[in-house]
Amino acid sequence: MTLKLGVIGLSEGNGHPYSWSAIFNGYDLEAMEHCGYPVISRYLERQSWPECRIDGAEVVAIWTQDIEQSKHIAKAAHIKEVVENYSDMIGKVDAVLLARDDAENHLKYAEPFLRAGLPIYIDKPIAVSVAALDKLYSLQQYNGQIFTCSALRYSQELMLSEADKQRLGQIQQITAHTPKSWQKYAVHIIEPVLNMLPKGDTAIATVSLPQSKMDSRINSSNEALDETGSLMVRWQSGIQTNFFAVGAAKTPITIRVFGDNDWQDLTFTDSFSAFRAALQAFINGINNKKIASDRAFNEQVVSLLESGI
Repeated sequence: MTLKLGVIGLSEGNGHPYSWSAIFNGYDLEAMEHCGYPVISRYLERQSWPECRIDGAEVVAIWTQDIEQSKHIAKAAHIKEVVENYSDMIGKVDAVLLARDDAENHLKYAEPFLRAGLPIYIDKPIAVSVAALDKLYSLQQYNGQIFTCSALRYSQELMLSEADKQRLGQIQQITAHTPKSWQKYAVHIIEPVLNMLPKGDTAIATVSLPQSKMDSRINSSNEALDETGSLMVRWQSGIQTNFFAVGAAKTPITIRVFGDNDWQDLTFTDSFSAFRAALQAFINGINNKKIASDRAFNEQVVSLLESGI
């Protein structure tokens, strides 16, 4: 059976309705070229189609706040139906992709689908406060109904192999940088770093660098003063993690791991593979009726996001 998916978008600067839908449906080359996100066309054209599509699911409906934008996404990603109200998808789809990264609007858009019992993938960050996260989970009709993540949680580029771990020795410190804002982008470095910590590790101390000081050090142009942020966390294991969102300053998404024997840099470049792996995990959770996005992990992520604001 092919799962029927609905997609909800857009939020400013976020092209996920285009890219996520294409990963299921394939895409129209010319229409996608005019999606407003050139990077999407570039990484899609590097894939082998249709082999790279996710099997067993299709995006069949789309809603955005702009009907013309919805029509363009539908054309670019071969989506059959544009709906006028997002709740119109209920009864037409088996699951929903909430492909917006404006966390303040997630409850509004997710609520009708949660109440209807539909599985829903909520784009990162699901929330920037534990209180907001709890409100979303309070609407779950069953455990595992909510799936959320940064796709970088699944990035092979940001994972340590067993050989890496052996060479590094005992991890002492991990320092990670992301461009753009703390609220929307810090999740991209927090999640893969958490995967490197010992299972069950807990934070015992956190220190957030005030934004005004952060701005004066790395953003002398005084642009985007509300976007930067940083957080130092000391863990029960003895590991120290340092997270930096550098706002308008230029940096790749990078993680530097320091062990007692060696150090290693990890740099993220492959968006397509990470997106595909995350979407596949969502589909697998539905098909296998398993919790694919652990609430305790998500609570830990959001708690760290909130600490850095």
